[in-house]
Amino acid sequence: MLCGRWRSCRRRPEEPPLPAQVATPVALVPPDGGSRRPGLRALKKMGLTEDEDVRAMLRGSRLCKIRSRTWHKERLYRLQEDGLSVWFQRRIPRAPSQHIFFVQHIEAVREGHQSEGLRRFGGAFPPARCLTIAFKGRRKNLDLAAATAEEAQCWVRGLAKLRARLDAMSQRERLDHWIHAYLHRADSDQDSKMSFKEIKNLLRMVNVDMNDMYAYRLFKECDHSNNERLEGAEIEEFLRRLLKRPELEEIFHRYSGEDRVLSAPELLEFLEDQGEDGVTLAHAQKLIHTYELNETAKQHELMTLDGFMMYLLSPEGAALDPAHTCVFQDMDQPLPHYFISSSHNTYLTDSQIGGLSSTEAYVRAFAQGCRCVELDCWEGPGGEPIIYHGHTLTSKILFRDVVQTVRDHAFTLSPYPVILSLENHCGLEQQAVMARHLRTILGDALVTEALGAQTPEELPSPEQLKGRVLVKGKKLPAARSEDGRILSDQEEEEEEEEEEAEAAEQRRRAKQISPELSALVVYCCATRLRTLHPNPVPPQPCQVSSLNERKAKKLIREAGNSFVRHNARQLTRVYPLGLRMNSANYSPQEMWNSGCQLVALNFQTPGYEMDLNAGRFLVNGQCGYILKPACLRQPDTTFDPECPGPPRTTLTIQVLTAQQLPKLNTEKPNSIVDPLVRVEIHGVPADCARKETNYVLNNGFNPRWGQTLQFQLRAPELVLVRFVVEDYDTTSPNDFVGQFTLPLNSLKQGYRHIHLLSKDGASLSPATLFVHIRVQRF
Repeated sequence: MLCGRWRSCRRRPEEPPLPAQVATPVALVPPDGGSRRPGLRALKKMGLTEDEDVRAMLRGSRLCKIRSRTWHKERLYRLQEDGLSVWFQRRIPRAPSQHIFFVQHIEAVREGHQSEGLRRFGGAFPPARCLTIAFKGRRKNLDLAAATAEEAQCWVRGLAKLRARLDAMSQRERLDHWIHAYLHRADSDQDSKMSFKEIKNLLRMVNVDMNDMYAYRLFKECDHSNNERLEGAEIEEFLRRLLKRPELEEIFHRYSGEDRVLSAPELLEFLEDQGEDGVTLAHAQKLIHTYELNETAKQHELMTLDGFMMYLLSPEGAALDPAHTCVFQDMDQPLPHYFISSSHNTYLTDSQIGGLSSTEAYVRAFAQGCRCVELDCWEGPGGEPIIYHGHTLTSKILFRDVVQTVRDHAFTLSPYPVILSLENHCGLEQQAVMARHLRTILGDALVTEALGAQTPEELPSPEQLKGRVLVKGKKLPAARSEDGRILSDQEEEEEEEEEEAEAAEQRRRAKQISPELSALVVYCCATRLRTLHPNPVPPQPCQVSSLNERKAKKLIREAGNSFVRHNARQLTRVYPLGLRMNSANYSPQEMWNSGCQLVALNFQTPGYEMDLNAGRFLVNGQCGYILKPACLRQPDTTFDPECPGPPRTTLTIQVLTAQQLPKLNTEKPNSIVDPLVRVEIHGVPADCARKETNYVLNNGFNPRWGQTLQFQLRAPELVLVRFVVEDYDTTSPNDFVGQFTLPLNSLKQGYRHIHLLSKDGASLSPATLFVHIRVQRF
């Protein structure tokens, strides 16, 4: 695939001659046979070898790692020559592969005391010398202090440059980096020459167990010097053979004909067969100029096999429709018309019983596009409300710190409104403190009064509420008690089924509502959903009902269409049962099927449930709002998820090949995956299905299947398609390798690459699936 040279082609009569050879687009080995430090070539390709910040990171820095008020340890951190990883010193030695972290796994780099850890424990270090590296997934932040402010800035700037360059890299460049890193590791004596033993080691590293006789024959065919060593062009030839994509070559030759180059009309024919909408000859010419690497071919508006591969590996050749990666939906409809990304017990980083509460959990939720976060508020010392999971051993954080985190991070990824779901257990005085913090910290971002009519007939739209924060909580009823304070006669159902052991006095105080806090509840008034009315009733758009997953499922089963109609007018929040002590999640798909908007999950717990959530909100610019299908928005809809009608769509997926799947056990060189692919359909119950391929023995590098999986769908507008790769095991459950989930309506047809993600949602680049997709609607 890192293809070699563009060979001489039989040319068309009207075309001028093309050169017989053109330099390899992505050089695998330098002309002199390789430097003693091949990793630096990766940085050179990134254009960063002369950057002073990167050079300083390559030399390394002794940075102080901060974990608590007393735990401050100096450690050496050094950028590796691949430009993609950072090695760090450990107090307790471990396997070498565990001494690094990868640039692609970094979520953000923050300067100064901008993490919970540094605000609490970094007081001995000036903010100018501090930085925080926040990671994707569940990995803890890395809070560091440098010896000088300039050294801290060097790492902040350097990591920013590396992350920007990594984001801009094509799949081809990522593969180049990937193979060079393994070459460097496999070359045990660092002489830039590869013995057969080193080649076998390389093959195991890249997840392929090749027959010794076949591997040696391939090795000897490339050993033109006949000295039992591959070097320079010989290594390049070996890798080119190893990285061949016969399935892509077959497709390319089908359209290019005998001359082995695609003209713009031939490329247009391929695009039309792919099912691309509205493609033109001008579009085909643009693709050639964008993805063709050979300048001579580009000048003659021809695409070589290299360019064709570049196109298919690009976002334009991926399964996800690139037009859906930005905000493309109508954002001017009322809030109940959208699915809204929502988190449960957002403050928790682990279990519901003894886990850590942290403001960083809110930062991570916002970084994943979450728009509704939960705050469990309890009486705290010194008159300051705290947030934690009541009556458990979870740690406590200050309410005001969470509100400051909302102010600082809520709109970093998405400009659309954030809902603060308050579970209020505070007395009147600390409720007033909560109201004061909300007003003073959030300022004009906080919605404190209706935008128009005081009794709106429908809620505002996400567009109208851009950059605003809504409070969801209890609202004072019209009648007042003798002392002017209001006692609510409706305790919000989401209050987590409080333990019977809770004192009666605490329950009484929790029912009291402060006028100051009540005034901030404008559009999201917490109300218990007692019954569903089968006939249309005057909508009360400002009321929000909270249901646990069991009660929501009961409504879906027993009053499917009535529940859908209710959710077309009002917001409904669903949350996990209190019995899920380990922060496990339920499937959100069931709730989306009935139009529930605020389907709250434990964001800290990876699994297929969070994969579905990420897939649902992957599109529309990952803004956290997805317009519901029309059948879930119409007030008089007849849709019932339990009775969706006959099949309307056939989805056919041919699973062809996979590329560069990750090794699961990097500490055991002989451990090679036996991959299989499963395609899962998540939608209404009648559509839910899963089918899988056979497994391929001992090959995670370039396994081939060529198997077809077909699905009949009744409600395609609600379907999520999840592609899963697993390592087959005969004696135990299969191990997870990677996955990718997206809505059916955002799935492109034709030959497509699926770019796989890890369990935590990080990229597994260059790992891909290659499939053919066909969607027939009738």
